[in-house]
Amino acid sequence: MAWQGSPPAEDHPRATASEPGASRRWLPALIITTSLFFLWGMANNLNDILIAQFRKAFTLSDFGTSFVQQVFYFGYFVFAIPASIVLRRFGYKVAIVTGLLLYGAGALLFYPAAAISAYQLFLLALFIIAAGLAFLETSANPLMTELGDPATATRRLNWAQAANPFGAITGIMIGRNFILSGIEHDEATLAGMDAAARAAFYRAEVQAVATPYLAIAVIVLLFALATAFTAFPRAAAPRIDAGAARNERFADLLRHPRLTGAVIAQFCYVGAQVGLWSYTIRYAQGALGWSERQGADMLFVSLVLFAGGRFVGTTLMTWIAPVRLLTIFAGISALLAMTAALVGGAIGLYALVATSFFMSIQFPTIFALGVETLGPLRRLGSSLIIMAIIGGAVLTGVIGFVSDRAGIAAAMLVPAACFVVVTAYALRARRTA
Repeated sequence: MAWQGSPPAEDHPRATASEPGASRRWLPALIITTSLFFLWGMANNLNDILIAQFRKAFTLSDFGTSFVQQVFYFGYFVFAIPASIVLRRFGYKVAIVTGLLLYGAGALLFYPAAAISAYQLFLLALFIIAAGLAFLETSANPLMTELGDPATATRRLNWAQAANPFGAITGIMIGRNFILSGIEHDEATLAGMDAAARAAFYRAEVQAVATPYLAIAVIVLLFALATAFTAFPRAAAPRIDAGAARNERFADLLRHPRLTGAVIAQFCYVGAQVGLWSYTIRYAQGALGWSERQGADMLFVSLVLFAGGRFVGTTLMTWIAPVRLLTIFAGISALLAMTAALVGGAIGLYALVATSFFMSIQFPTIFALGVETLGPLRRLGSSLIIMAIIGGAVLTGVIGFVSDRAGIAAAMLVPAACFVVVTAYALRARRTA
Protein backbone atom coordinates (compact mmCIF):
# COMPACT_ATOMS: atom_id res chain seq x y z
CA MET A 1 0.00 0.00 0.00
CA ALA A 2 1.44 3.38 -1.01
CA TRP A 3 1.20 6.18 1.53
CA GLN A 4 1.47 9.91 0.83
CA GLY A 5 3.81 11.91 3.07
CA SER A 6 5.31 10.34 6.18
CA PRO A 7 4.45 6.63 6.53
CA PRO A 8 2.53 5.40 9.59
CA ALA A 9 4.49 4.58 12.72
CA GLU A 10 4.46 0.88 12.00
CA ASP A 11 6.75 1.54 9.04
CA HIS A 12 9.35 3.25 11.26
CA PRO A 13 11.73 0.63 12.70
CA ARG A 14 12.43 2.80 15.74
CA ALA A 15 8.81 3.56 16.60
CA THR A 16 7.83 1.83 19.83
CA ALA A 17 4.60 1.64 21.77
CA SER A 18 6.19 2.21 25.15
CA GLU A 19 8.02 5.50 24.58
CA PRO A 20 6.83 8.75 26.26
CA GLY A 21 3.44 9.90 24.96
CA ALA A 22 2.76 6.45 23.48
CA SER A 23 -0.64 6.09 25.17
CA ARG A 24 -1.98 9.09 23.25
CA ARG A 25 -0.22 8.14 20.01
CA TRP A 26 -1.65 4.63 19.95
CA LEU A 27 -5.14 5.50 21.20
CA PRO A 28 -6.84 4.92 17.79
CA ALA A 29 -5.04 1.58 17.47
CA LEU A 30 -6.05 0.71 21.04
CA ILE A 31 -9.73 1.40 20.28
CA ILE A 32 -9.66 -0.67 17.09
CA THR A 33 -7.85 -3.56 18.75
CA THR A 34 -10.26 -3.66 21.70
CA SER A 35 -13.13 -3.73 19.20
CA LEU A 36 -11.66 -6.87 17.64
CA PHE A 37 -12.34 -8.83 20.84
CA PHE A 38 -15.98 -7.77 20.55
CA LEU A 39 -16.20 -8.66 16.85
CA TRP A 40 -14.88 -12.20 17.14
CA GLY A 41 -16.98 -12.88 20.26
CA MET A 42 -20.05 -11.93 18.23
CA ALA A 43 -19.09 -14.19 15.31
CA ASN A 44 -18.33 -17.19 17.54
CA ASN A 45 -21.67 -17.17 19.33
CA LEU A 46 -23.79 -16.40 16.30
CA ASN A 47 -22.85 -19.96 15.32
CA ASP A 48 -24.98 -21.25 18.20
CA ILE A 49 -27.97 -19.50 16.64
CA LEU A 50 -27.09 -20.76 13.16
CA ILE A 51 -27.12 -24.35 14.40
CA ALA A 52 -30.74 -24.00 15.51
CA GLN A 53 -31.71 -22.08 12.36
CA PHE A 54 -30.07 -24.44 9.89
CA ARG A 55 -31.52 -27.49 11.63
CA LYS A 56 -34.98 -26.09 10.88
CA ALA A 57 -34.30 -24.50 7.47
CA PHE A 58 -32.45 -27.49 5.98
CA THR A 59 -34.15 -30.23 8.06
CA LEU A 60 -30.79 -31.46 9.37
CA SER A 61 -29.93 -33.99 12.05
CA ASP A 62 -27.97 -32.90 15.11
CA PHE A 63 -24.83 -34.34 13.54
CA GLY A 64 -25.60 -32.46 10.34
CA THR A 65 -25.80 -29.15 12.21
CA SER A 66 -22.50 -29.89 13.96
CA PHE A 67 -20.69 -29.12 10.69
CA VAL A 68 -21.23 -25.43 11.49
CA GLN A 69 -18.76 -25.72 14.35
CA GLN A 70 -16.61 -28.40 12.73
CA VAL A 71 -15.89 -26.20 9.70
CA PHE A 72 -15.51 -23.07 11.83
CA TYR A 73 -12.94 -24.45 14.26
CA PHE A 74 -11.13 -26.29 11.50
CA GLY A 75 -10.65 -22.86 9.89
CA TYR A 76 -9.05 -21.61 13.10
CA PHE A 77 -6.79 -24.67 13.18
CA VAL A 78 -5.66 -24.33 9.55
CA PHE A 79 -4.96 -20.58 9.60
CA ALA A 80 -3.39 -20.12 13.05
CA ILE A 81 0.16 -20.73 11.79
CA PRO A 82 -0.22 -18.75 8.51
CA ALA A 83 -1.56 -15.85 10.57
CA SER A 84 1.49 -16.00 12.82
CA ILE A 85 3.79 -15.97 9.77
CA VAL A 86 2.04 -12.94 8.28
CA LEU A 87 2.21 -11.15 11.63
CA ARG A 88 5.95 -11.72 11.97
CA ARG A 89 6.71 -10.85 8.35
CA PHE A 90 4.45 -7.83 7.76
CA GLY A 91 3.38 -6.56 11.19
CA TYR A 92 0.19 -6.00 13.12
CA LYS A 93 -1.57 -3.72 10.65
CA VAL A 94 -1.33 -6.10 7.69
CA ALA A 95 -2.37 -9.08 9.82
CA ILE A 96 -5.40 -7.24 11.23
CA VAL A 97 -6.51 -5.85 7.87
CA THR A 98 -6.15 -9.32 6.34
CA GLY A 99 -8.25 -10.81 9.12
CA LEU A 100 -10.97 -8.18 8.79
CA LEU A 101 -11.11 -8.57 4.99
CA LEU A 102 -11.51 -12.34 5.32
CA TYR A 103 -14.16 -11.87 8.04
CA GLY A 104 -16.05 -9.40 5.84
CA ALA A 105 -15.75 -11.60 2.75
CA GLY A 106 -17.14 -14.60 4.61
CA ALA A 107 -20.06 -12.56 5.95
CA LEU A 108 -20.82 -11.23 2.44
CA LEU A 109 -20.90 -14.80 1.14
CA PHE A 110 -23.98 -15.41 3.28
CA TYR A 111 -26.03 -13.43 0.74
CA PRO A 112 -25.50 -15.73 -2.28
CA ALA A 113 -25.65 -18.76 0.04
CA ALA A 114 -29.10 -17.66 1.18
CA ALA A 115 -30.18 -16.78 -2.36
CA ILE A 116 -29.57 -20.33 -3.59
CA SER A 117 -30.30 -22.06 -0.25
CA ALA A 118 -26.96 -23.89 -0.22
CA TYR A 119 -25.87 -25.26 3.15
CA GLN A 120 -22.42 -26.12 1.76
CA LEU A 121 -21.90 -22.49 0.69
CA PHE A 122 -22.83 -21.33 4.20
CA LEU A 123 -20.16 -23.70 5.55
CA LEU A 124 -17.60 -22.23 3.16
CA ALA A 125 -18.56 -18.74 4.34
CA LEU A 126 -18.05 -19.79 7.97
CA PHE A 127 -14.66 -21.30 7.12
CA ILE A 128 -13.58 -17.97 5.58
CA ILE A 129 -14.85 -16.03 8.62
CA ALA A 130 -12.90 -18.36 10.90
CA ALA A 131 -9.77 -17.81 8.80
CA GLY A 132 -10.16 -14.09 9.39
CA LEU A 133 -10.69 -14.55 13.10
CA ALA A 134 -7.50 -16.63 13.32
CA PHE A 135 -5.60 -13.59 12.03
CA LEU A 136 -7.39 -11.26 14.45
CA GLU A 137 -6.84 -13.41 17.54
CA THR A 138 -3.21 -14.07 16.66
CA SER A 139 -2.62 -10.31 16.41
CA ALA A 140 -4.81 -8.73 19.06
CA ASN A 141 -3.59 -10.48 22.21
CA PRO A 142 0.13 -9.63 21.86
CA LEU A 143 -0.68 -6.20 20.45
CA MET A 144 -2.64 -5.19 23.55
CA THR A 145 0.48 -5.75 25.65
CA GLU A 146 2.45 -3.30 23.46
CA LEU A 147 -0.01 -0.42 23.09
CA GLY A 148 1.16 1.77 25.95
CA ASP A 149 3.08 1.54 29.20
CA PRO A 150 4.48 -1.99 29.77
CA ALA A 151 3.62 -1.63 33.48
CA THR A 152 -0.10 -1.59 32.65
CA ALA A 153 0.00 -4.25 29.88
CA THR A 154 -1.82 -6.92 31.91
CA ARG A 155 -4.57 -4.48 32.87
CA ARG A 156 -5.06 -3.43 29.24
CA LEU A 157 -5.31 -7.01 28.06
CA ASN A 158 -7.85 -7.90 30.76
CA TRP A 159 -10.00 -4.89 29.84
CA ALA A 160 -9.84 -5.84 26.17
CA GLN A 161 -10.80 -9.44 26.93
CA ALA A 162 -13.83 -8.14 28.81
CA ALA A 163 -15.19 -6.97 25.44
CA ASN A 164 -15.32 -10.58 24.22
CA PRO A 165 -18.30 -11.78 26.30
CA PHE A 166 -20.17 -8.59 25.44
CA GLY A 167 -19.65 -9.42 21.78
CA ALA A 168 -20.88 -12.96 22.45
CA ILE A 169 -24.01 -11.65 24.15
CA THR A 170 -24.61 -9.24 21.26
CA GLY A 171 -24.32 -12.12 18.80
CA ILE A 172 -26.97 -14.09 20.67
CA MET A 173 -29.32 -11.09 20.78
CA ILE A 174 -28.87 -10.43 17.05
CA GLY A 175 -29.60 -14.05 16.31
CA ARG A 176 -32.59 -14.24 18.62
CA ASN A 177 -34.28 -11.10 17.31
CA PHE A 178 -33.26 -11.01 13.65
CA ILE A 179 -32.61 -14.63 12.60
CA LEU A 180 -34.85 -16.90 14.68
CA SER A 181 -38.40 -16.35 13.44
CA GLY A 182 -40.14 -18.15 16.29
CA ILE A 183 -42.10 -20.16 13.69
CA GLU A 184 -41.65 -23.85 14.33
CA HIS A 185 -43.72 -26.46 12.52
CA ASP A 186 -43.80 -30.08 13.60
CA GLU A 187 -43.51 -32.90 11.08
CA ALA A 188 -47.27 -33.37 10.83
CA THR A 189 -47.84 -29.68 10.04
CA LEU A 190 -45.10 -29.68 7.41
CA ALA A 191 -46.50 -32.84 5.85
CA GLY A 192 -49.93 -31.19 5.62
CA MET A 193 -48.60 -28.21 3.64
CA ASP A 194 -48.63 -28.21 -0.13
CA ALA A 195 -45.24 -28.25 -1.82
CA ALA A 196 -45.25 -24.50 -2.59
CA ALA A 197 -46.07 -23.48 0.99
CA ARG A 198 -43.45 -25.82 2.42
CA ALA A 199 -40.79 -24.54 0.03
CA ALA A 200 -41.71 -20.93 0.88
CA PHE A 201 -41.32 -21.67 4.60
CA TYR A 202 -37.87 -23.20 4.17
CA ARG A 203 -36.76 -20.39 1.86
CA ALA A 204 -37.85 -17.69 4.31
CA GLU A 205 -35.96 -19.39 7.14
CA VAL A 206 -32.78 -19.63 5.04
CA GLN A 207 -32.98 -16.02 3.87
CA ALA A 208 -33.40 -14.76 7.46
CA VAL A 209 -29.65 -15.08 8.00
CA ALA A 210 -28.65 -12.91 5.02
CA THR A 211 -29.48 -9.40 6.26
CA PRO A 212 -27.76 -9.63 9.68
CA TYR A 213 -24.59 -10.96 8.09
CA LEU A 214 -24.64 -8.29 5.39
CA ALA A 215 -24.82 -5.66 8.14
CA ILE A 216 -21.94 -7.36 9.96
CA ALA A 217 -19.92 -7.42 6.73
CA VAL A 218 -20.35 -3.68 6.25
CA ILE A 219 -19.25 -2.94 9.83
CA VAL A 220 -16.24 -5.26 9.61
CA LEU A 221 -15.08 -3.83 6.28
CA LEU A 222 -15.36 -0.31 7.68
CA PHE A 223 -13.09 -1.43 10.52
CA ALA A 224 -10.65 -2.75 7.90
CA LEU A 225 -10.65 0.64 6.18
CA ALA A 226 -10.11 2.46 9.48
CA THR A 227 -7.27 0.09 10.39
CA ALA A 228 -5.54 0.75 7.06
CA PHE A 229 -5.33 4.46 7.90
CA THR A 230 -4.32 4.01 11.55
CA ALA A 231 -0.77 3.86 12.91
CA PHE A 232 0.20 0.61 14.64
CA PRO A 233 3.47 -0.40 16.32
CA ARG A 234 5.66 -3.04 14.79
CA ALA A 235 5.33 -6.62 15.99
CA ALA A 236 8.06 -7.16 18.55
CA ALA A 237 10.43 -9.92 17.61
CA PRO A 238 11.05 -12.47 20.36
CA ARG A 239 14.48 -12.22 21.96
CA ILE A 240 15.94 -15.68 22.29
CA ASP A 241 19.63 -16.44 22.53
CA ALA A 242 21.28 -18.49 19.79
CA GLY A 243 21.68 -21.57 21.95
CA ALA A 244 18.01 -21.58 22.89
CA ALA A 245 17.02 -21.07 19.25
CA ARG A 246 19.06 -24.12 18.17
CA ASN A 247 17.42 -26.28 20.82
CA GLU A 248 13.87 -25.02 20.26
CA ARG A 249 12.25 -28.08 18.70
CA PHE A 250 8.78 -29.57 18.91
CA ALA A 251 10.29 -32.91 19.94
CA ASP A 252 11.62 -31.25 23.09
CA LEU A 253 8.07 -30.43 24.14
CA LEU A 254 7.33 -34.13 24.66
CA ARG A 255 9.62 -34.05 27.70
CA HIS A 256 7.19 -31.69 29.43
CA PRO A 257 4.21 -33.77 30.65
CA ARG A 258 2.45 -30.70 32.04
CA LEU A 259 2.37 -29.23 28.53
CA THR A 260 1.20 -32.40 26.80
CA GLY A 261 -1.46 -32.75 29.47
CA ALA A 262 -2.53 -29.13 28.86
CA VAL A 263 -2.93 -29.80 25.13
CA ILE A 264 -5.23 -32.74 25.88
CA ALA A 265 -7.12 -30.80 28.55
CA GLN A 266 -7.57 -27.79 26.27
CA PHE A 267 -8.81 -30.02 23.44
CA CYS A 268 -11.43 -31.44 25.80
CA TYR A 269 -12.34 -28.10 27.37
CA VAL A 270 -12.90 -26.27 24.08
CA GLY A 271 -14.92 -29.21 22.77
CA ALA A 272 -17.09 -29.16 25.90
CA GLN A 273 -17.64 -25.40 25.80
CA VAL A 274 -18.47 -25.22 22.12
CA GLY A 275 -20.65 -28.32 22.32
CA LEU A 276 -22.65 -27.11 25.32
CA TRP A 277 -23.38 -23.71 23.81
CA SER A 278 -24.07 -25.18 20.37
CA TYR A 279 -26.78 -27.47 21.72
CA THR A 280 -28.31 -25.40 24.53
CA ILE A 281 -31.23 -24.36 22.30
CA ARG A 282 -31.62 -27.95 21.11
CA TYR A 283 -31.61 -29.21 24.71
CA ALA A 284 -34.35 -26.75 25.69
CA GLN A 285 -36.44 -27.88 22.74
CA GLY A 286 -35.87 -31.58 23.28
CA ALA A 287 -36.02 -31.78 27.07
CA LEU A 288 -38.79 -29.25 27.74
CA GLY A 289 -40.47 -28.63 24.40
CA TRP A 290 -39.52 -24.97 24.54
CA SER A 291 -39.44 -22.70 21.50
CA GLU A 292 -36.19 -21.77 19.78
CA ARG A 293 -36.42 -18.23 21.16
CA GLN A 294 -36.90 -19.51 24.71
CA GLY A 295 -33.83 -21.68 24.17
CA ALA A 296 -31.91 -18.63 22.90
CA ASP A 297 -32.87 -16.82 26.11
CA MET A 298 -31.24 -19.60 28.13
CA LEU A 299 -28.14 -19.35 25.94
CA PHE A 300 -28.09 -15.62 26.70
CA VAL A 301 -28.20 -16.40 30.43
CA SER A 302 -25.33 -18.87 29.93
CA LEU A 303 -23.13 -16.17 28.44
CA VAL A 304 -23.97 -13.70 31.20
CA LEU A 305 -22.98 -16.33 33.75
CA PHE A 306 -19.78 -17.02 31.82
CA ALA A 307 -18.86 -13.33 31.90
CA GLY A 308 -19.67 -13.14 35.61
CA GLY A 309 -17.66 -16.27 36.34
CA ARG A 310 -14.63 -14.76 34.65
CA PHE A 311 -14.66 -11.75 36.98
CA VAL A 312 -15.46 -13.81 40.08
CA GLY A 313 -12.89 -16.47 39.27
CA THR A 314 -10.15 -13.93 38.61
CA THR A 315 -10.91 -12.27 41.94
CA LEU A 316 -10.85 -15.60 43.79
CA MET A 317 -7.36 -16.26 42.44
CA THR A 318 -6.16 -13.59 44.86
CA TRP A 319 -6.75 -16.10 47.67
CA ILE A 320 -6.96 -19.48 45.92
CA ALA A 321 -4.16 -20.88 43.75
CA PRO A 322 -5.25 -20.99 40.07
CA VAL A 323 -4.57 -24.73 39.76
CA ARG A 324 -6.74 -25.43 42.81
CA LEU A 325 -9.53 -23.21 41.49
CA LEU A 326 -9.34 -25.01 38.13
CA THR A 327 -9.77 -28.32 39.96
CA ILE A 328 -12.86 -27.03 41.77
CA PHE A 329 -14.46 -25.35 38.74
CA ALA A 330 -13.80 -28.28 36.38
CA GLY A 331 -15.11 -30.78 38.92
CA ILE A 332 -18.33 -28.78 39.40
CA SER A 333 -18.69 -28.47 35.62
CA ALA A 334 -18.46 -32.26 35.30
CA LEU A 335 -21.17 -32.76 37.95
CA LEU A 336 -23.48 -30.21 36.32
CA ALA A 337 -23.04 -31.73 32.86
CA MET A 338 -23.77 -35.19 34.31
CA THR A 339 -26.92 -33.77 35.88
CA ALA A 340 -27.99 -32.44 32.49
CA ALA A 341 -27.35 -35.87 30.96
CA LEU A 342 -28.93 -38.08 33.63
CA VAL A 343 -31.72 -35.96 35.16
CA GLY A 344 -33.01 -34.02 32.16
CA GLY A 345 -36.03 -31.73 32.21
CA ALA A 346 -35.91 -28.29 33.80
CA ILE A 347 -33.30 -29.34 36.35
CA GLY A 348 -31.07 -30.65 33.59
CA LEU A 349 -31.44 -27.44 31.58
CA TYR A 350 -30.65 -25.22 34.56
CA ALA A 351 -27.61 -27.38 35.36
CA LEU A 352 -26.48 -27.06 31.75
CA VAL A 353 -26.80 -23.27 31.90
CA ALA A 354 -25.04 -23.05 35.28
CA THR A 355 -22.05 -24.90 33.84
CA SER A 356 -21.08 -21.73 31.95
CA PHE A 357 -20.22 -19.93 35.19
CA PHE A 358 -17.65 -22.61 36.05
CA MET A 359 -16.25 -22.85 32.52
CA SER A 360 -15.17 -19.22 32.66
CA ILE A 361 -11.61 -19.53 33.99
CA GLN A 362 -10.70 -22.89 32.49
CA PHE A 363 -9.22 -21.93 29.10
CA PRO A 364 -6.74 -19.29 30.35
CA THR A 365 -5.81 -21.31 33.43
CA ILE A 366 -5.06 -24.46 31.43
CA PHE A 367 -3.02 -22.32 29.03
CA ALA A 368 -0.99 -20.68 31.81
CA LEU A 369 -0.28 -23.99 33.57
CA GLY A 370 0.80 -25.62 30.32
CA VAL A 371 3.47 -23.05 29.44
CA GLU A 372 4.51 -22.16 32.98
CA THR A 373 7.78 -24.11 33.09
CA LEU A 374 8.78 -24.19 29.41
CA GLY A 375 11.39 -21.42 29.39
CA PRO A 376 12.64 -20.84 25.82
CA LEU A 377 10.11 -23.41 24.53
CA ARG A 378 7.23 -21.22 25.67
CA ARG A 379 6.32 -19.94 22.19
CA LEU A 380 6.29 -23.42 20.65
CA GLY A 381 4.28 -24.77 23.57
CA SER A 382 1.79 -21.92 23.28
CA SER A 383 1.15 -22.71 19.62
CA LEU A 384 0.35 -26.34 20.47
CA ILE A 385 -2.19 -25.34 23.11
CA ILE A 386 -3.86 -22.87 20.76
CA MET A 387 -4.09 -25.52 18.04
CA ALA A 388 -5.94 -27.72 20.55
CA ILE A 389 -9.06 -25.62 19.89
CA ILE A 390 -9.71 -28.13 17.10
CA GLY A 391 -11.53 -29.92 19.92
CA GLY A 392 -14.40 -27.53 19.24
CA ALA A 393 -14.78 -29.12 15.80
CA VAL A 394 -14.22 -32.77 16.71
CA LEU A 395 -16.21 -33.04 19.93
CA THR A 396 -19.18 -30.98 18.72
CA GLY A 397 -19.52 -33.57 15.97
CA VAL A 398 -19.35 -36.37 18.55
CA ILE A 399 -22.10 -34.71 20.62
CA GLY A 400 -24.31 -34.38 17.54
CA PHE A 401 -23.66 -38.02 16.61
CA VAL A 402 -24.62 -39.26 20.08
CA SER A 403 -27.68 -36.99 20.16
CA ASP A 404 -29.05 -38.48 16.93
CA ARG A 405 -28.80 -41.97 18.38
CA ALA A 406 -29.48 -41.59 22.11
CA GLY A 407 -31.10 -38.16 22.56
CA ILE A 408 -29.80 -34.71 23.34
CA ALA A 409 -29.75 -35.31 27.11
CA ALA A 410 -27.57 -38.42 26.83
CA ALA A 411 -25.22 -36.50 24.51
CA MET A 412 -24.28 -34.27 27.46
CA LEU A 413 -22.24 -37.20 28.80
CA VAL A 414 -19.61 -36.20 26.21
CA PRO A 415 -18.88 -32.75 27.74
CA ALA A 416 -19.18 -34.32 31.21
CA ALA A 417 -16.37 -36.71 30.30
CA CYS A 418 -14.37 -33.77 28.92
CA PHE A 419 -14.61 -31.92 32.23
CA VAL A 420 -13.47 -35.07 34.05
CA VAL A 421 -10.32 -34.99 31.88
CA VAL A 422 -9.74 -31.33 32.77
CA THR A 423 -10.23 -32.11 36.46
CA ALA A 424 -7.72 -34.96 36.25
CA TYR A 425 -5.21 -32.66 34.57
CA ALA A 426 -5.64 -30.03 37.29
CA LEU A 427 -5.16 -32.62 40.04
CA ARG A 428 -1.97 -33.85 38.40
CA ALA A 429 -0.70 -30.30 37.90
CA ARG A 430 -1.29 -29.61 41.61
CA ARG A 431 0.90 -32.57 42.56
CA THR A 432 3.73 -31.40 40.28
CA ALA A 433 3.49 -27.70 41.18
